[in-house]
Amino acid sequence: MAPACILRLRAWLFMVFLCLTANTGVLRFAAATIQGYIEDIDMTCPSVCRCDEDFIYCNDRGLSSIPSLPPTASVLYLQNNHINNPGLPISLERHLSVRVVYLYDNELDEFPMHLPPSVRELHLQDNNIRTISRTTLARMPLLEKLHLDDNSISTVSIEDQAFADNPRLRLLFLSRNHLSSIPSGLPNSLEELRLDDNRISTIPTHAFRGLSSLRCLVLDGNLLANQRIADDTFSRLSNLTELSLVRNSLQTPPVNLPSAHLQRLSLQDNALTHMPRGSLDGMHRLQRLDLSGNNLTTLPRGLFKDLENLGQLLVRGNPWHCGCNLRWLYDWLHARGNSITVRGLTCHGPDRVRDMALIDLSSEMEECEVVKITATKDKVTVGGAESSTTNTPPQGSLFTLRSKRPGLGLPDSGLDYTLSSSGVGKSLALNVKPLSHNSVRVTWSVAQPSSSFRLSWLRLGTGNAMGSITETLVRGDRREYLLTSLQPRSSYIICMVPLAATSENKVTISGDTDSDEALVCAKAETSDLSPQEEDDEKSQQITALPLAGIIGGATATMSLALIFGVFCWYAHRTGHLCSRDHYTRNSSRKSKNYDDYIESGTKKDNTILEIRGPGFQMTPMPACQPMQPKPLREDYIIHTIFPSNGTGGYKGSNHVSNAGHVTNRGYREGGIPDIDYCYT
Repeated sequence: MAPACILRLRAWLFMVFLCLTANTGVLRFAAATIQGYIEDIDMTCPSVCRCDEDFIYCNDRGLSSIPSLPPTASVLYLQNNHINNPGLPISLERHLSVRVVYLYDNELDEFPMHLPPSVRELHLQDNNIRTISRTTLARMPLLEKLHLDDNSISTVSIEDQAFADNPRLRLLFLSRNHLSSIPSGLPNSLEELRLDDNRISTIPTHAFRGLSSLRCLVLDGNLLANQRIADDTFSRLSNLTELSLVRNSLQTPPVNLPSAHLQRLSLQDNALTHMPRGSLDGMHRLQRLDLSGNNLTTLPRGLFKDLENLGQLLVRGNPWHCGCNLRWLYDWLHARGNSITVRGLTCHGPDRVRDMALIDLSSEMEECEVVKITATKDKVTVGGAESSTTNTPPQGSLFTLRSKRPGLGLPDSGLDYTLSSSGVGKSLALNVKPLSHNSVRVTWSVAQPSSSFRLSWLRLGTGNAMGSITETLVRGDRREYLLTSLQPRSSYIICMVPLAATSENKVTISGDTDSDEALVCAKAETSDLSPQEEDDEKSQQITALPLAGIIGGATATMSLALIFGVFCWYAHRTGHLCSRDHYTRNSSRKSKNYDDYIESGTKKDNTILEIRGPGFQMTPMPACQPMQPKPLREDYIIHTIFPSNGTGGYKGSNHVSNAGHVTNRGYREGGIPDIDYCYT
């Protein structure tokens, strides 16, 4: 029994060994099969796409859905297709290696749901997305850059606290949507926000609350005005380095701009009329300033005092008035030299310097007085009436500055002494002499040399009425000046004060520090017009009358001829006048030749009528074929067929009828059967 049990046990062990061996082979075969399937299916690039390692290029393929992707894909290019929301498979969520997805220019009408949670950069521009929900964005907690340009997103369609679950979001583009205000609940991690080309008209105080990390803010092409921007709106953005407010309706820069870190400020294409003094204070890091396309004529002194790092100044498209008001800017630009690039600082006025660059007006600017701007007000006594003026940069022409309230004091008419034709001061002696009814010669001598002189003259009126003061700067080497274009039979007060240059290249009044003591005045009266001068003036006016009449008559004649020519040209084009293709008004009905037409009681028309009716067609009797009945038709078509040359009928080069109308021989010669085109 023992040997039999041993043999039976050996047999059982052998059978177990065989079973284990067979199972091992089956498992190996199954594993190999599964591995081969994965390699053949998941590890291969989709047939409609192109793959470059982990970059999958499926763009511009006309796809309506996303194909199966290899598990190693990290960047998906799916733009310019026809992918809609159902075209995003649920299996896409399992591709955890995907980092960047390009889905712009597709047919998405909702924010995509089944994107991998590992996505860090998402491009969804040029779709038709209308809403942004917090639930959808919460599926991508690692999202850093979100592009939603050119969609249909409105302010009310963004769910409250929609970005609360995206603590890493640094860049948000919402350009060219339908936003009417700044979206609320923006993440504190945001560094760049673009909201250009929307409908934003108001920015409240709390709009950018908590965005202390924001560095770039673009609000171009909105409806912003100064009255609708809170005073401390931008002051909260302490780390802002770039602010763009292009194409809005601003009249001045917004107040309280962040100045600590701002490097680029764009204010072009607004309605800026002036830049308040101090609006750019503290911007020590500003590198680029764009003021192009506005209505600026001047800039206040000291506007750029803190812009030591400014490298680009763009000011084209402004009507700059290059008078003494911009002398400070001329000096500032020369002091900066090649460290700054200026574009568009071209003079619009005065006329003598139009289209010239401010930097090139060296000789003109040397004649301008450099005045030190102060905030105090000077009392000016003119003709017994006291008025106060502020010493601001003049904005007149380069050389002659006119002002209703000048900053130069004139003698009081209530003084005890009477002005004469000469005046003597501590450092200057002035003498005036009328030469004619409209000119006065001014001469002077000085005790010590001066760099220049300021000459002013005022025409006295009746009583206390005063005219406007005219003043100009005269070089220091001159000792006489001729005043012209004065009024006859008028009294003028002429004053002069010497000016001396200090060591700081500033111009001050020489002699005493008190300008009233250095001022020297004299009085002159222009003479009446002599009889000969009156006759000459009248003769010039009479001589000018015939010339004006000749010029006016010639102009009227040319205008009438031009109008008549235009009328004839228009009539010829429309065919109602001077055309040999139509009947004249004087032609009678008897002179018409109706050989080629059927008299049907209707007025002749040079156009071609195609008349189709039930069972017959009207055709010319001598030229057309016998009428054949046609099947009845339920529709009636009567329409006019115009030849391609725009006239009423075909007009061949050698076929013009004597009766004044055209024939249809051209259609027969052109291969068109007469049965289809017949006159009636």
